[in-house]
Amino acid sequence: MASSLTCAGVVWALLSFLCAATSCIGFFMPYWLLGSQMGKPVSFGTFRRCSYPVRDEARGGTVMLEQCGRYASFQGIPSLEWRICTVVTGTGCGLLLLVALTAIMGCCVTDLISRTIGRVAGGIQFVGGLLIGSGCALYPLGWDSEEVRQTCGNSSDQFDLGSCEIGWAYYCTGAGAVVAMLLCTWMACFAGKKQKHYPY
Repeated sequence: MASSLTCAGVVWALLSFLCAATSCIGFFMPYWLLGSQMGKPVSFGTFRRCSYPVRDEARGGTVMLEQCGRYASFQGIPSLEWRICTVVTGTGCGLLLLVALTAIMGCCVTDLISRTIGRVAGGIQFVGGLLIGSGCALYPLGWDSEEVRQTCGNSSDQFDLGSCEIGWAYYCTGAGAVVAMLLCTWMACFAGKKQKHYPY
């Protein structure tokens, strides 16, 4: 099978796929913020949550339902900052995934990725990483919401976790974005082969 990528381009394609997968998995998982409520572990993502209080009609009180799920609607996300974070980070993950899949196809298809296309793909990766990084920077602004305060204690505020801690999915998302911005963007400049000019 012929490839349109150089040796550096093949490494770029694989690294791009790993970065995109890391960021997307981290974005989807609800383990950005870890805490506890009513003696049960609770975790938050940008648009998902694990363990939440529900009204128990039989007992006449509130119990913790230990399940993970999305918020019922976009407006149900606890803060405006988390809604913006969801859109910005999701867009960035989509861009990284688009470039990664195109790069993987470039390993198998001749003349798909030229030097110019590689540089444009690197620019798209940089923008995607920047969007994800912006989403990660916005996330702590939502720590003053009522849901987070119920879990992290009333001392939690913007950029102050209270009794909670940052989870692995937050680091995973950010790490994928940083590697995409710094390493993949640079490697993309050397990914494509020079196009042959055919005399007609």
